[in-house]
Amino acid sequence: VPLIAAQVPRRRLRSINQRTMADRVGLDEDEVSVGINPALGPDPEPEAETGPEAGPDISDVKSTIMEDKTCLSKKMEINVSEAEKRTGKNAMNMQEIYTVYLIETRPQDSQNDEDSSAPDSLWRRYSEFELLRNYLVVTYPCIVVPPLPEKRAEFVWHKLSADNMDPDFVERRRIGLENFLLRVASHSTLSCDPIFYLFLTQESGWKEAANETGFQAKVDSRLKALNATFRVKNPDQRFMELKHYGDELQSIISHLLRVRARVADRLYGVYKVHGNYGRVFSEWSAIEKEMGDGLQSAGHHMDVYAASIDDILEEEEHYADQLKEYLFFAEALRSVCRKHELQQYDLEMAALDLTSKKQQREELATGTVRTFSLKGMTSKLFGQETPEQREAKLNVLEEQIADGEELVKAKNLECDDFIKDAWADIERFKEQKNNDLKEALISYAVMQISMCKKGIQVWTNAKECFSKM
Repeated sequence: VPLIAAQVPRRRLRSINQRTMADRVGLDEDEVSVGINPALGPDPEPEAETGPEAGPDISDVKSTIMEDKTCLSKKMEINVSEAEKRTGKNAMNMQEIYTVYLIETRPQDSQNDEDSSAPDSLWRRYSEFELLRNYLVVTYPCIVVPPLPEKRAEFVWHKLSADNMDPDFVERRRIGLENFLLRVASHSTLSCDPIFYLFLTQESGWKEAANETGFQAKVDSRLKALNATFRVKNPDQRFMELKHYGDELQSIISHLLRVRARVADRLYGVYKVHGNYGRVFSEWSAIEKEMGDGLQSAGHHMDVYAASIDDILEEEEHYADQLKEYLFFAEALRSVCRKHELQQYDLEMAALDLTSKKQQREELATGTVRTFSLKGMTSKLFGQETPEQREAKLNVLEEQIADGEELVKAKNLECDDFIKDAWADIERFKEQKNNDLKEALISYAVMQISMCKKGIQVWTNAKECFSKM
């Protein structure tokens, strides 16, 4: 595919993020190497053929990953190192411009080798990241799946572009995509998923492998989820509180980001206005003899002060992106709650159907009808059923009741397992959230203190210039 633009420049923001993420997910060097042998032999067995060329064998990939319980982040170094703009044709056969991201992977043990080989690399579009995350959400409904970075810029202040092709936005999204992969790779369950491993290591074939799992057929419709939300009779109070917490967290972080954007707007204006001091002092120095040098030097310090805001707000965007991640994490929390509501609703419907069948059996056995029904009316109009007909219906009902009891038992077990696994992952998420937000807020405060100290230093230098006049 022809390139239409050079690679997006890397900025100082990237190094800040890499240090933060390394501390956050606890990457360390391990002596485990991961490999994959796709089933692409020259003469594949007939039953293994799926087309002109056999794709990767999921069972082989899964057994390779599950050889030990170590998270993938401890066995493999993962980076999203570059972003490129490309042009091509979309599904409608129309020309479009899009961005691709370079994923580089390398076994952790090769980092210590003197003759380490080049990392494996492949390109992915944002839509492919979306497909991967959708697969993880459907396949692991009890897990708070890490969110993707924003597709369109939100909570921007006036100097930032809302264009999703803007180099600065693409760079921040590259960092967010790397963050997403590291989150998944450091999760004890998600990191062992074979589709995720294929996404990192196979240029092609991973989409077909994901679709073969049938995950798209398991996606719950929004109408069904909304129906379960309003009709479930005995919701788990813990999940109700968690859902409410997710709503509140999203609202609070949204307000925080809006306040931060307004502060950035005003701060940018205040700093840039200081550039007028530099211009005025420079003009003033031209008409003074004894005071000229001091005024010229003070004006220079004002110019430096006015220019420093660009780097300050660029660094500040990194902390804003960390808050945005938890803005989107709130939706991941609600997704787990909705899945529990659906399971609880299915359980209640199965129990209700079982109760109805038992009532029908009792009415059929005693010949009495407790409630108004079409069956009761037809019995009065056309007479009672023969003993043989009643016996046949009783046998059918007995089979349906036995199946219903098994179904209710299975639904109860499914709900219990879901609650156990979901709550364990929610506790893990809470600990991660507390640590991440604490780190982000402390770092933001330290940055503000540093910014104020630089302002004090500028005015101290200006004071010394004035003292020498």
